[in-house]
Amino acid sequence: MKSRFASILFWMVIAAAFIGPGTVTVTAASGAGYGYSLLWALLFSTFACLVLQESAARVSITSGKNLGQLVLHRFKSKKLAWFLAISVFLGCAAYEAGNILGSISGLALIVTGINPAIFTIIIVAVSVAVLWLGNIKTVANIMGMVVALMGFTFLIVGLSMPIDTSALVKGLFVPSFPEGGILLTLGLVGTTIVPYNIFMGSGLAKGQDVKSMRFGLTIAVILGGLISMGIVLVGTSIVGDFNFENLANSLEASHGKWMAVVFAIGLFAAGFTSSITAPLAAAITLKSVSSGDESWSEKGSKYRMAWGFILLTGLVFGLTGVKPIPVIILAQAANGLILPVLAIFLWIISNNSTIAKEYANSHFVNLAMAITVFVATVLGLINVFKAVFTALSASFAFIGMVQIVILILALAITMFTFLIVVKERGIKENNLTLD
Repeated sequence: MKSRFASILFWMVIAAAFIGPGTVTVTAASGAGYGYSLLWALLFSTFACLVLQESAARVSITSGKNLGQLVLHRFKSKKLAWFLAISVFLGCAAYEAGNILGSISGLALIVTGINPAIFTIIIVAVSVAVLWLGNIKTVANIMGMVVALMGFTFLIVGLSMPIDTSALVKGLFVPSFPEGGILLTLGLVGTTIVPYNIFMGSGLAKGQDVKSMRFGLTIAVILGGLISMGIVLVGTSIVGDFNFENLANSLEASHGKWMAVVFAIGLFAAGFTSSITAPLAAAITLKSVSSGDESWSEKGSKYRMAWGFILLTGLVFGLTGVKPIPVIILAQAANGLILPVLAIFLWIISNNSTIAKEYANSHFVNLAMAITVFVATVLGLINVFKAVFTALSASFAFIGMVQIVILILALAITMFTFLIVVKERGIKENNLTLD
Protein backbone atom coordinates (compact mmCIF):
# COMPACT_ATOMS: atom_id res chain seq x y z
CA MET A 1 0.00 0.00 0.00
CA LYS A 2 2.83 2.37 0.91
CA SER A 3 4.60 1.76 -2.41
CA ARG A 4 1.36 2.38 -4.34
CA PHE A 5 0.78 5.67 -2.54
CA ALA A 6 4.38 6.66 -3.26
CA SER A 7 3.86 5.85 -6.94
CA ILE A 8 0.73 8.01 -7.10
CA LEU A 9 2.50 10.88 -5.33
CA PHE A 10 5.47 10.60 -7.70
CA TRP A 11 3.38 10.60 -10.87
CA MET A 12 1.17 13.46 -9.69
CA VAL A 13 3.91 15.62 -11.16
CA ILE A 14 2.22 14.98 -14.52
CA ALA A 15 -1.05 16.38 -13.19
CA ALA A 16 0.91 19.26 -11.66
CA ALA A 17 2.30 20.08 -15.08
CA PHE A 18 -0.94 20.05 -17.06
CA ILE A 19 -3.17 21.65 -14.41
CA GLY A 20 -1.71 25.11 -14.56
CA PRO A 21 -3.26 28.53 -15.09
CA GLY A 22 -3.79 27.46 -18.71
CA THR A 23 -6.06 24.66 -17.58
CA VAL A 24 -7.89 26.96 -15.17
CA THR A 25 -8.27 29.61 -17.88
CA VAL A 26 -9.39 27.38 -20.74
CA THR A 27 -11.65 25.09 -18.70
CA ALA A 28 -13.26 27.94 -16.76
CA ALA A 29 -13.73 29.92 -19.98
CA SER A 30 -15.30 26.80 -21.52
CA GLY A 31 -17.79 26.55 -18.66
CA ALA A 32 -18.51 30.27 -18.75
CA GLY A 33 -19.11 30.42 -22.49
CA TYR A 34 -20.52 27.01 -23.36
CA GLY A 35 -21.65 25.35 -20.14
CA TYR A 36 -21.13 21.58 -20.27
CA SER A 37 -21.02 21.28 -24.07
CA LEU A 38 -17.21 20.97 -24.35
CA LEU A 39 -16.75 18.42 -21.55
CA TRP A 40 -16.38 15.71 -24.20
CA ALA A 41 -13.07 17.32 -25.23
CA LEU A 42 -11.78 17.00 -21.66
CA LEU A 43 -12.96 13.39 -21.42
CA PHE A 44 -11.14 12.54 -24.63
CA SER A 45 -8.09 14.52 -23.55
CA THR A 46 -7.81 12.65 -20.25
CA PHE A 47 -8.08 9.30 -22.06
CA ALA A 48 -5.55 10.32 -24.72
CA CYS A 49 -3.19 11.80 -22.13
CA LEU A 50 -3.11 8.50 -20.26
CA VAL A 51 -2.51 6.52 -23.46
CA LEU A 52 0.40 8.70 -24.60
CA GLN A 53 1.99 9.18 -21.18
CA GLU A 54 1.84 5.46 -20.39
CA SER A 55 3.31 4.54 -23.78
CA ALA A 56 6.18 7.02 -23.43
CA ALA A 57 7.01 5.84 -19.91
CA ARG A 58 6.68 2.16 -20.87
CA VAL A 59 9.06 2.27 -23.83
CA SER A 60 11.56 4.26 -21.76
CA ILE A 61 11.49 1.70 -18.96
CA THR A 62 11.88 -1.29 -21.29
CA SER A 63 14.53 0.25 -23.55
CA GLY A 64 16.47 2.15 -20.89
CA LYS A 65 16.33 5.27 -23.07
CA ASN A 66 14.18 8.37 -22.90
CA LEU A 67 11.89 9.56 -25.69
CA GLY A 68 14.36 11.96 -27.28
CA GLN A 69 17.01 9.24 -27.49
CA LEU A 70 14.48 6.81 -28.96
CA VAL A 71 13.44 9.26 -31.68
CA LEU A 72 17.10 9.83 -32.47
CA HIS A 73 17.92 6.11 -32.67
CA ARG A 74 14.78 4.95 -34.44
CA PHE A 75 14.62 7.60 -37.15
CA LYS A 76 18.37 8.15 -37.39
CA SER A 77 18.00 11.92 -37.61
CA LYS A 78 19.53 14.39 -35.20
CA LYS A 79 17.74 17.22 -37.00
CA LEU A 80 14.35 15.60 -36.40
CA ALA A 81 15.10 14.91 -32.74
CA TRP A 82 16.32 18.45 -32.18
CA PHE A 83 13.36 19.93 -34.07
CA LEU A 84 10.95 18.17 -31.73
CA ALA A 85 13.00 19.04 -28.66
CA ILE A 86 13.35 22.73 -29.54
CA SER A 87 9.66 22.98 -30.43
CA VAL A 88 8.75 21.52 -27.05
CA PHE A 89 11.32 23.74 -25.33
CA LEU A 90 9.84 26.89 -26.88
CA GLY A 91 6.39 25.64 -25.93
CA CYS A 92 7.59 25.45 -22.32
CA ALA A 93 8.66 29.09 -22.55
CA ALA A 94 5.20 30.08 -23.79
CA TYR A 95 3.56 28.09 -21.00
CA GLU A 96 5.86 29.56 -18.36
CA ALA A 97 4.64 33.05 -19.16
CA GLY A 98 1.11 31.91 -18.41
CA ASN A 99 2.22 29.99 -15.32
CA ILE A 100 3.84 33.01 -13.70
CA LEU A 101 1.04 35.38 -14.71
CA GLY A 102 -1.60 32.93 -13.51
CA SER A 103 -0.01 32.37 -10.12
CA ILE A 104 0.27 36.15 -9.67
CA SER A 105 -3.43 36.44 -10.52
CA GLY A 106 -4.23 33.94 -7.77
CA LEU A 107 -2.22 35.84 -5.16
CA ALA A 108 -3.67 39.17 -6.28
CA LEU A 109 -7.18 37.88 -5.52
CA ILE A 110 -6.18 37.34 -1.89
CA VAL A 111 -3.58 40.05 -1.21
CA THR A 112 -4.31 43.49 -2.66
CA GLY A 113 -2.24 46.64 -2.79
CA ILE A 114 1.09 44.91 -3.46
CA ASN A 115 3.02 45.44 -6.68
CA PRO A 116 2.69 42.26 -8.86
CA ALA A 117 6.42 42.52 -9.58
CA ILE A 118 7.12 41.53 -5.97
CA PHE A 119 4.96 38.40 -6.37
CA THR A 120 6.75 37.58 -9.61
CA ILE A 121 10.23 37.82 -8.06
CA ILE A 122 9.20 35.69 -5.06
CA ILE A 123 7.65 32.95 -7.23
CA VAL A 124 10.65 32.81 -9.56
CA ALA A 125 13.09 32.81 -6.62
CA VAL A 126 11.31 29.89 -4.93
CA SER A 127 11.19 28.00 -8.24
CA VAL A 128 14.93 28.51 -8.72
CA ALA A 129 15.60 27.21 -5.19
CA VAL A 130 13.50 24.07 -5.69
CA LEU A 131 15.06 23.26 -9.07
CA TRP A 132 18.61 24.11 -7.95
CA LEU A 133 18.60 22.12 -4.71
CA GLY A 134 16.20 19.25 -5.39
CA ASN A 135 16.69 16.17 -7.54
CA ILE A 136 13.94 15.03 -9.91
CA LYS A 137 12.29 12.67 -7.42
CA THR A 138 12.21 15.34 -4.71
CA VAL A 139 10.70 17.90 -7.08
CA ALA A 140 8.09 15.37 -8.20
CA ASN A 141 7.06 14.59 -4.63
CA ILE A 142 6.83 18.29 -3.70
CA MET A 143 4.64 18.92 -6.73
CA GLY A 144 2.48 15.92 -5.85
CA MET A 145 1.68 17.36 -2.43
CA VAL A 146 0.88 20.82 -3.80
CA VAL A 147 -1.37 19.29 -6.46
CA ALA A 148 -3.29 17.51 -3.70
CA LEU A 149 -4.02 20.92 -2.16
CA MET A 150 -4.91 22.40 -5.53
CA GLY A 151 -7.19 19.53 -6.48
CA PHE A 152 -8.97 19.64 -3.14
CA THR A 153 -9.71 23.36 -3.49
CA PHE A 154 -10.95 23.16 -7.06
CA LEU A 155 -13.12 20.11 -6.40
CA ILE A 156 -14.73 21.85 -3.40
CA VAL A 157 -15.60 24.84 -5.59
CA GLY A 158 -16.72 22.74 -8.57
CA LEU A 159 -18.95 20.39 -6.59
CA SER A 160 -20.60 23.34 -4.86
CA MET A 161 -22.11 24.43 -8.19
CA PRO A 162 -25.69 23.44 -9.11
CA ILE A 163 -25.42 20.59 -11.63
CA ASP A 164 -27.79 19.76 -14.51
CA THR A 165 -27.20 15.98 -14.72
CA SER A 166 -28.71 15.40 -18.17
CA ALA A 167 -26.79 18.30 -19.71
CA LEU A 168 -23.61 17.08 -17.99
CA VAL A 169 -23.95 13.57 -19.46
CA LYS A 170 -24.68 14.99 -22.92
CA GLY A 171 -21.67 17.29 -22.72
CA LEU A 172 -19.42 14.40 -21.73
CA PHE A 173 -20.47 11.90 -24.40
CA VAL A 174 -21.87 13.89 -27.35
CA PRO A 175 -19.10 15.77 -29.23
CA SER A 176 -20.05 19.21 -30.52
CA PHE A 177 -18.33 22.31 -31.91
CA PRO A 178 -20.47 25.26 -30.78
CA GLU A 179 -20.08 28.46 -32.77
CA GLY A 180 -16.98 30.32 -31.66
CA GLY A 181 -15.78 27.41 -29.53
CA ILE A 182 -13.20 25.85 -31.86
CA LEU A 183 -10.21 27.63 -30.32
CA LEU A 184 -11.35 26.68 -26.83
CA THR A 185 -11.88 23.05 -27.91
CA LEU A 186 -8.34 22.93 -29.25
CA GLY A 187 -7.15 24.60 -26.05
CA LEU A 188 -8.89 21.97 -23.87
CA VAL A 189 -6.97 19.23 -25.66
CA GLY A 190 -3.74 21.22 -25.64
CA THR A 191 -3.94 22.00 -21.94
CA THR A 192 -4.33 18.31 -21.00
CA ILE A 193 -2.15 16.44 -23.52
CA VAL A 194 0.97 18.54 -23.21
CA PRO A 195 3.96 17.58 -25.42
CA TYR A 196 6.53 18.56 -22.81
CA ASN A 197 4.71 16.33 -20.32
CA ILE A 198 5.27 13.35 -22.59
CA PHE A 199 9.01 14.02 -22.68
CA MET A 200 9.07 14.64 -18.93
CA GLY A 201 7.15 11.44 -18.18
CA SER A 202 9.61 9.51 -20.30
CA GLY A 203 12.54 11.02 -18.41
CA LEU A 204 10.95 10.39 -15.01
CA ALA A 205 10.29 6.73 -15.83
CA LYS A 206 13.95 5.81 -15.42
CA GLY A 207 14.35 3.31 -12.57
CA GLN A 208 10.61 2.56 -12.38
CA ASP A 209 8.92 -0.77 -13.08
CA VAL A 210 6.09 -1.00 -15.61
CA LYS A 211 3.42 -2.28 -13.19
CA SER A 212 4.04 0.39 -10.57
CA MET A 213 4.27 3.11 -13.22
CA ARG A 214 0.94 2.12 -14.76
CA PHE A 215 -0.86 2.19 -11.42
CA GLY A 216 0.52 5.54 -10.23
CA LEU A 217 0.25 7.25 -13.61
CA THR A 218 -3.31 6.06 -14.22
CA ILE A 219 -4.56 7.39 -10.88
CA ALA A 220 -2.69 10.68 -11.32
CA VAL A 221 -4.02 11.37 -14.83
CA ILE A 222 -7.61 10.43 -13.94
CA LEU A 223 -7.50 12.71 -10.89
CA GLY A 224 -6.12 15.48 -13.06
CA GLY A 225 -8.96 15.01 -15.54
CA LEU A 226 -11.57 15.13 -12.78
CA ILE A 227 -10.06 18.33 -11.40
CA SER A 228 -10.17 19.90 -14.88
CA MET A 229 -13.83 18.95 -15.24
CA GLY A 230 -14.50 20.45 -11.82
CA ILE A 231 -13.09 23.75 -13.04
CA VAL A 232 -15.53 23.68 -15.97
CA LEU A 233 -18.33 23.52 -13.38
CA VAL A 234 -16.73 26.49 -11.61
CA GLY A 235 -16.76 28.46 -14.86
CA THR A 236 -20.51 28.05 -15.27
CA SER A 237 -21.02 30.38 -12.29
CA ILE A 238 -19.40 33.44 -13.86
CA VAL A 239 -21.46 36.57 -14.51
CA GLY A 240 -20.21 38.95 -17.21
CA ASP A 241 -17.00 38.71 -19.26
CA PHE A 242 -14.57 35.96 -18.30
CA ASN A 243 -11.53 36.85 -16.24
CA PHE A 244 -10.17 35.63 -12.94
CA GLU A 245 -11.50 38.62 -10.98
CA ASN A 246 -15.04 38.25 -12.34
CA LEU A 247 -14.99 34.55 -11.60
CA ALA A 248 -13.88 35.17 -8.01
CA ASN A 249 -16.57 37.84 -7.64
CA SER A 250 -19.24 35.45 -8.94
CA LEU A 251 -18.14 32.79 -6.46
CA GLU A 252 -18.17 35.30 -3.63
CA ALA A 253 -21.65 36.50 -4.55
CA SER A 254 -23.08 32.97 -4.64
CA HIS A 255 -21.12 31.24 -1.86
CA GLY A 256 -19.44 33.88 0.23
CA LYS A 257 -15.93 35.30 0.56
CA TRP A 258 -14.43 31.96 1.64
CA MET A 259 -15.22 30.33 -1.73
CA ALA A 260 -13.46 33.12 -3.63
CA VAL A 261 -10.41 32.61 -1.39
CA VAL A 262 -10.48 28.84 -2.01
CA PHE A 263 -10.53 29.47 -5.76
CA ALA A 264 -7.63 31.94 -5.46
CA ILE A 265 -5.56 29.38 -3.53
CA GLY A 266 -6.21 26.79 -6.22
CA LEU A 267 -5.26 29.21 -8.99
CA PHE A 268 -2.04 30.14 -7.21
CA ALA A 269 -1.17 26.47 -6.58
CA ALA A 270 -1.82 25.67 -10.25
CA GLY A 271 0.53 28.43 -11.36
CA PHE A 272 3.20 27.65 -8.79
CA THR A 273 3.40 23.93 -9.58
CA SER A 274 3.49 24.54 -13.32
CA SER A 275 6.08 27.31 -12.95
CA ILE A 276 8.40 24.58 -11.67
CA THR A 277 7.38 21.65 -13.88
CA ALA A 278 7.62 23.60 -17.18
CA PRO A 279 11.32 24.50 -16.68
CA LEU A 280 11.97 20.96 -15.40
CA ALA A 281 10.36 19.46 -18.50
CA ALA A 282 12.28 21.82 -20.78
CA ALA A 283 15.60 20.74 -19.27
CA ILE A 284 14.67 17.04 -19.43
CA THR A 285 13.61 17.41 -23.08
CA LEU A 286 16.86 19.02 -24.24
CA LYS A 287 18.86 16.56 -22.15
CA SER A 288 17.10 13.69 -23.93
CA VAL A 289 18.56 14.64 -27.34
CA SER A 290 21.96 15.85 -26.12
CA SER A 291 25.23 14.00 -25.92
CA GLY A 292 24.75 13.06 -22.28
CA ASP A 293 27.91 14.66 -20.93
CA GLU A 294 28.20 15.72 -17.29
CA SER A 295 26.96 19.24 -18.03
CA TRP A 296 23.51 17.72 -18.72
CA SER A 297 23.27 16.02 -15.34
CA GLU A 298 20.73 17.40 -12.85
CA LYS A 299 23.46 19.58 -11.31
CA GLY A 300 25.15 20.32 -14.66
CA SER A 301 25.55 23.80 -16.15
CA LYS A 302 23.65 23.15 -19.41
CA TYR A 303 20.77 21.48 -17.58
CA ARG A 304 20.47 24.46 -15.22
CA MET A 305 20.79 26.94 -18.09
CA ALA A 306 17.88 25.21 -19.85
CA TRP A 307 15.43 25.52 -16.96
CA GLY A 308 16.88 28.92 -16.12
CA PHE A 309 15.96 30.29 -19.55
CA ILE A 310 12.35 29.17 -19.10
CA LEU A 311 12.14 30.82 -15.68
CA LEU A 312 13.67 34.00 -17.12
CA THR A 313 10.90 34.08 -19.74
CA GLY A 314 8.29 33.87 -17.02
CA LEU A 315 10.06 36.57 -15.04
CA VAL A 316 10.05 38.98 -17.99
CA PHE A 317 6.34 38.45 -18.68
CA GLY A 318 5.52 38.81 -15.01
CA LEU A 319 7.44 42.07 -14.64
CA THR A 320 6.01 43.59 -17.83
CA GLY A 321 2.46 42.96 -16.61
CA VAL A 322 1.10 41.44 -19.84
CA LYS A 323 -2.53 40.34 -19.37
CA PRO A 324 -2.54 36.57 -18.75
CA ILE A 325 -5.64 35.19 -20.44
CA PRO A 326 -4.81 35.89 -24.15
CA VAL A 327 -1.25 34.61 -23.65
CA ILE A 328 -2.44 31.42 -21.97
CA ILE A 329 -5.15 30.53 -24.50
CA LEU A 330 -2.87 31.14 -27.50
CA ALA A 331 -0.16 28.96 -25.93
CA GLN A 332 -2.66 26.14 -25.44
CA ALA A 333 -3.85 26.38 -29.05
CA ALA A 334 -0.30 26.40 -30.48
CA ASN A 335 0.40 23.28 -28.43
CA GLY A 336 -2.24 21.48 -30.49
CA LEU A 337 -0.02 21.72 -33.57
CA ILE A 338 2.97 19.97 -31.99
CA LEU A 339 0.88 17.23 -30.41
CA PRO A 340 -0.12 15.23 -33.55
CA VAL A 341 3.50 15.01 -34.70
CA LEU A 342 4.70 13.72 -31.34
CA ALA A 343 1.77 11.29 -31.06
CA ILE A 344 2.60 9.81 -34.46
CA PHE A 345 6.25 9.22 -33.57
CA LEU A 346 5.30 7.70 -30.23
CA TRP A 347 2.78 5.37 -31.90
CA ILE A 348 5.50 4.10 -34.23
CA ILE A 349 8.17 3.70 -31.53
CA SER A 350 5.91 1.92 -29.04
CA ASN A 351 5.16 -0.81 -31.59
CA ASN A 352 8.79 -1.74 -32.19
CA SER A 353 9.47 -5.03 -30.44
CA THR A 354 13.19 -4.24 -30.11
CA ILE A 355 12.44 -1.02 -28.24
CA ALA A 356 9.37 -2.00 -26.24
CA LYS A 357 10.26 -5.71 -26.04
CA GLU A 358 7.42 -7.75 -24.52
CA TYR A 359 5.66 -4.49 -23.65
CA ALA A 360 5.01 -3.43 -27.24
CA ASN A 361 1.54 -2.00 -27.80
CA SER A 362 -1.42 -4.34 -27.49
CA HIS A 363 -4.20 -4.22 -30.09
CA PHE A 364 -6.35 -2.22 -27.66
CA VAL A 365 -3.61 0.35 -27.09
CA ASN A 366 -3.05 0.63 -30.84
CA LEU A 367 -6.76 1.30 -31.35
CA ALA A 368 -6.61 3.94 -28.61
CA MET A 369 -3.54 5.55 -30.18
CA ALA A 370 -5.16 5.53 -33.63
CA ILE A 371 -8.15 7.42 -32.22
CA THR A 372 -5.80 9.79 -30.39
CA VAL A 373 -3.73 10.51 -33.50
CA PHE A 374 -6.87 11.05 -35.61
CA VAL A 375 -8.55 13.46 -33.19
CA ALA A 376 -5.31 15.32 -32.40
CA THR A 377 -4.68 15.68 -36.14
CA VAL A 378 -8.21 16.98 -36.76
CA LEU A 379 -7.82 19.60 -34.05
CA GLY A 380 -4.34 20.53 -35.28
CA LEU A 381 -5.59 20.94 -38.85
CA ILE A 382 -8.50 23.07 -37.63
CA ASN A 383 -5.95 25.41 -36.10
CA VAL A 384 -3.91 25.50 -39.31
CA PHE A 385 -6.97 26.24 -41.44
CA LYS A 386 -8.13 28.88 -38.98
CA ALA A 387 -4.73 30.58 -39.18
CA VAL A 388 -4.83 30.54 -42.99
CA PHE A 389 -8.36 31.97 -43.08
CA THR A 390 -7.32 34.68 -40.63
CA ALA A 391 -4.30 35.57 -42.77
CA LEU A 392 -6.60 35.89 -45.79
CA SER A 393 -9.01 38.03 -43.75
CA ALA A 394 -11.76 35.46 -44.26
CA SER A 395 -14.14 34.00 -41.70
CA PHE A 396 -13.49 30.42 -40.60
CA ALA A 397 -16.19 27.85 -39.83
CA PHE A 398 -15.79 24.11 -39.23
CA ILE A 399 -18.58 23.28 -41.69
CA GLY A 400 -19.14 22.19 -45.28
CA MET A 401 -16.14 21.74 -47.53
CA VAL A 402 -13.65 22.78 -44.85
CA GLN A 403 -14.95 20.05 -42.55
CA ILE A 404 -14.70 17.41 -45.27
CA VAL A 405 -11.15 18.40 -46.25
CA ILE A 406 -9.94 18.36 -42.63
CA LEU A 407 -11.51 14.97 -41.90
CA ILE A 408 -10.10 13.42 -45.09
CA LEU A 409 -6.60 14.76 -44.39
CA ALA A 410 -6.69 13.55 -40.78
CA LEU A 411 -7.94 10.11 -41.83
CA ALA A 412 -5.23 9.85 -44.54
CA ILE A 413 -2.49 10.78 -42.04
CA THR A 414 -3.81 8.28 -39.51
CA MET A 415 -4.06 5.46 -42.07
CA PHE A 416 -0.57 6.18 -43.42
CA THR A 417 0.82 6.06 -39.88
CA PHE A 418 -1.08 2.82 -39.25
CA LEU A 419 0.64 1.20 -42.25
CA ILE A 420 4.01 2.24 -40.83
CA VAL A 421 3.00 0.79 -37.44
CA VAL A 422 2.11 -2.56 -39.07
CA LYS A 423 5.54 -2.63 -40.70
CA GLU A 424 7.15 -1.56 -37.42
CA ARG A 425 5.80 -4.56 -35.56
CA GLY A 426 7.77 -6.77 -37.93
CA ILE A 427 11.14 -5.07 -37.32
CA LYS A 428 13.59 -7.46 -35.72
CA GLU A 429 16.53 -6.77 -33.47
CA ASN A 430 19.08 -7.20 -36.23
CA ASN A 431 17.40 -4.36 -38.15
CA LEU A 432 17.48 -1.84 -35.30
CA THR A 433 19.98 -1.35 -32.54
CA LEU A 434 19.83 1.01 -29.62
CA ASP A 435 23.56 1.19 -29.05
